[in-house]
Amino acid sequence: DVTADAKAIAQSLAEKEKTAVLLGNFAQHHPDYSVLHVLGQEIARLCGGTFGLLSEAANSVGAAVLAAEPGKAGLCAQGMVHQSRKAYVLLGVEPEQDCYDPVATMAALRAADFVVSLAMFKTEAAGFADVVLPIAPFTETAGTFVNTEGTVQSFNGVVKPLGEARPAWKVLRVLGNLLGLKGFEQENVNSIRSEIAADLQAFVSARLNNTISGVKVEIPVASQGMERVSEVPIYAADPLVRHAPSLQKTADARNAKRIWLAGDLAEKLAIGNGMELRVTQAGNSVILTAAVDYGLAPGCVRIAAALSETAALGPMFGSISIENAAMVAAAD
Repeated sequence: DVTADAKAIAQSLAEKEKTAVLLGNFAQHHPDYSVLHVLGQEIARLCGGTFGLLSEAANSVGAAVLAAEPGKAGLCAQGMVHQSRKAYVLLGVEPEQDCYDPVATMAALRAADFVVSLAMFKTEAAGFADVVLPIAPFTETAGTFVNTEGTVQSFNGVVKPLGEARPAWKVLRVLGNLLGLKGFEQENVNSIRSEIAADLQAFVSARLNNTISGVKVEIPVASQGMERVSEVPIYAADPLVRHAPSLQKTADARNAKRIWLAGDLAEKLAIGNGMELRVTQAGNSVILTAAVDYGLAPGCVRIAAALSETAALGPMFGSISIENAAMVAAAD
C-alpha cells in the first residue's frame, strides 16, 4: 500500500531528532527533477532536517559552484538538442550513450553542419563528427574535483598522454587562440586554478547551496501503464569504465543490461528471470533479458541508460510496453 508506506515514512521523519532527506541519481535524472528537488527540500524543512543531493558525476559540485551546469547560461543540454544548432563541440562525451535521449541527440548531431568531438576513445564519433581530436583521461593530466561534501581535491597525471592526445584544457586553449578569443591565455593548470580563486576551498565553501526556488510545483498524473525508470550503472558512467574490458565482465555490468520488472508486474504478466522480452518505447524496440526487482514501485520497469543495448529506446523515463520476444518471433 503506497499510501500506508508514505504515512509510515512521514511519521518516522516527524519522530526523529535528527533527519536527512537525500535525493539520488534516479531523482536527478527524472524530467520533473526540479519539482522533486522542491518537494524534498520542503519535507526536510518541515521535519527540521537536513536536505542534500547525492550526485552522480565526480565533479557535479564543482560544475554547480562555477555555474557551469546546463541551463545556467544559454541553452541547457536538452535545449541544444531540441533547438537544433548548426555546430556542436563535444567534450569527453559519447552522445550515443551519455545523453538523456540518445535517439534525439544523435539525430541533432547528424543534422548539424559541423561537429567537433574531443574524445578519449575511437567510437561512433568517427561516423558523425567532422573532426575528432584526441584528449587525455584524468590519469594523464592535472585538475581539481569537488566532492559531494564540497571538499576540493586536486590531482596530477601519473603518466604522459598517449601519442597525439593532449589534456582537454590544452586543446580548448589552442582552439581559443586560433579563433582569436579572449580568456585562453593560460600556460598551466595552476594558472587556471589561480584564475578561479587564490583559495579554492574558501571559494567553493562560500558557494555551497542546495536550495532551489521559483519552481512551480505541479504533480504529474500517474501513468496507467508501465513506466520506465532509469539510472546510469556504475560501469557505464563514463568512457573510461565503459571501455574497460575487465569491468564489463563483472556481474554488476552484466546485470545492468537486464530489464528489471516490479514484482507486481512480473506476477501479473507471468514473467520470470531469464525470459527474453521485446521492449518498446516511443516507437523504438530492443530485446532484453528479464529479471524481477521487488524493491521497485508498482508498475515500474527499471532499464539502465548509458548502454549500447538500451540507447535505441530513447529517453531515460517514459511509458513502455513489453512482449514475449519468442512469441513475437514465432508470429513473425
